[in-house]
Amino acid sequence: MRIEHIAIWTKNLERLKSFYETYFQATSSSNYKNLKKGFESYFLSFQSGARLELMCSSELLESENNQQTLQSGYAHLAMSVGSKEDVDLLTQKLERDGYQRLDGPRYTGDGYYESIVLDPDGNRIEITI
Repeated sequence: MRIEHIAIWTKNLERLKSFYETYFQATSSSNYKNLKKGFESYFLSFQSGARLELMCSSELLESENNQQTLQSGYAHLAMSVGSKEDVDLLTQKLERDGYQRLDGPRYTGDGYYESIVLDPDGNRIEITI
C-alpha cells in the first residue's frame, strides 16, 4: 500500500498552487470544478510521484487554527530537496520572499537536517534532505 495523495483545503487555490509550483516544482492538473457543489480543486504532482490535492469550497469556513501552536491532527508536509545545501538555499529563498521560517535549518536530535516554513495558508512545511 501507499498513500495516494494528501489534500489541503484553501480559500485561495491559485495562490497555493503557484506557491507549490514555484518553490517545489509541482506540476498541476487542470482545474476541476463542480459548480453544483461549489467545489474546485487541483492535483499537484511531484517528481517522486507524490500528489497533493488543493481544494476549495464555497462552504469552507475560516480556520481558527494557529499553525504555530501544537495540536492534534495534521502536523506538517515534509518535502525532500536532496541535500543540506538545497535545504539552506530554499529556506533562505522562501524567507527572502516573505514566507515565515519557524525553525532551522538545523540537525534534529534524530539526525534529520531540516527547516520549518509556513506556506501562504499557514500550513507547516518541513524542508529536509
